[in-house]
Amino acid sequence: MSKPVDVEVWVRGTMDGHRSTLSGIPADAALWTDDDVRRLLSGMLLEIERQKNPGGTPPPVSLRGFSWIVSPDGEGVVVHIEMQMGTASAGPFAIDEATLSGMITRVLATPEMPVASPTVH
Repeated sequence: MSKPVDVEVWVRGTMDGHRSTLSGIPADAALWTDDDVRRLLSGMLLEIERQKNPGGTPPPVSLRGFSWIVSPDGEGVVVHIEMQMGTASAGPFAIDEATLSGMITRVLATPEMPVASPTVH
C-alpha cells in the first residue's frame, strides 16, 4: 500500500516555497527497498525541476550532484536534498535515521544506467 508523500520545495532565487506530493511510495518506510528509496530521491529532484521549469517535459534523473541528509523529526525522520537549483524536503517517515541513511548511501553508490541529456542532477 502506498501513501502520498509531502515534499516541500524551494527554488533558488525565489521567495516562496511550494508543497507538492509524490505518489507510489510505500506507506511503511521500514519495509522500503532500495528501489523505493531511489523513487523517493528521483521524485524529490523532479519536484525541484517542476518548480523551476513548470510545464516542461521532465528530464531523466541522475542521482548525482546533490547533497542530502536524513534528520530527526517529531514524527520520524525527514529527507532533505540540496543542489544548485534549490532544495527539497520530504517526510516525515517512520524509520530509523541510521537505517534510512544507510539505504540512501547504498542507492547513491549503485551505478546507474547511462541516460541521454538533459539530466536533472
